[in-house]
This record gives sequence, C-alpha cells and structure tokens, in this order.
Amino acid sequence: MSDLPALPVTFRPGRTRAVLLTAAVALFVAMTVVALLLEQLSPGERISFVFTGALLAWIPVLLARPKVVADDSGVTVVNIVGRRHLAWAEILQVNLRPGDPWVFLNLSDGTSLPVLGIQPGIAKQRAIADARTLRALVEARSIQDPERSEDEPQG
Repeated sequence: MSDLPALPVTFRPGRTRAVLLTAAVALFVAMTVVALLLEQLSPGERISFVFTGALLAWIPVLLARPKVVADDSGVTVVNIVGRRHLAWAEILQVNLRPGDPWVFLNLSDGTSLPVLGIQPGIAKQRAIADARTLRALVEARSIQDPERSEDEPQG
C-alpha cells in the first residue's frame, strides 16, 4: 500500500472552509464599519455593534472547524462543537454514499459517527478522494494487530 499518504494526514473541506472564513471576516468588518460610520452612536453602542459582529462571525468560524486527523494512534474527528479520538481498531467502515452530506464511520460499538471534515458540498471529487484515502488507511491499519507495537518483531 505504497500509495497511502504518510501519517499524520489532515482532511478538511478546503473550499467550504475558505468560503466560511471569508464570510466571517466580511461580517465582522461590515459590523465594525457600520459601528464607526453611524455618528449618532455612543461609544458603548459602538462597542456593542463590534461585539455583536464578533459573535455573528463566530458562527461561520465554528462551521469551518471540522477536520479529520489520521495519525499512528488512530483518527481524531473534529466536528462543529466536538472532538473524538478513535483507535484504528474502533473503526469498522468508512462510508460516503451518494446523497450523504458527509462521511460516516461505522464503529465497533455499533454506533455511527458523522465526520464533517469530509463533505462533498462544494468539492465533491475531493471529498470522494479523501473518503477513499481514509478508507484505505483504515483497512491498512485494521489488518495490524493493535496489541503489537511496531517495534516488536513479527512471527
């Protein structure tokens, strides 16, 4: 499996993230400019406008947060407000079916975990390639005995 990327590798929706972060900056700048241009506002009201702009800009920043980091110890899934680290052995399957908004991981405990860091929204082909890469990494890592360290001889 020489075509697998070197670990650690991070997957995130790049275009979606760029759009969201640009929107966050534009929103904050617009609210700040309005606060500065309205002459009838008191200093407290201006600060309130800027603070409101910061709070509103935080929403697209949170939406831009999702990512997936695969390293030697497993996979860390960072969604909008949560973070979960999974050992390789916990992941049974990586799914991205037609129409799915993002990848889902089927886990050994019988649950499914949404992975917002790989989503076909704006960049469908990129998401498909990332899902295939993550699937290949999971398959390659699940073959190894999780109890055996890489330094121990095999046999």
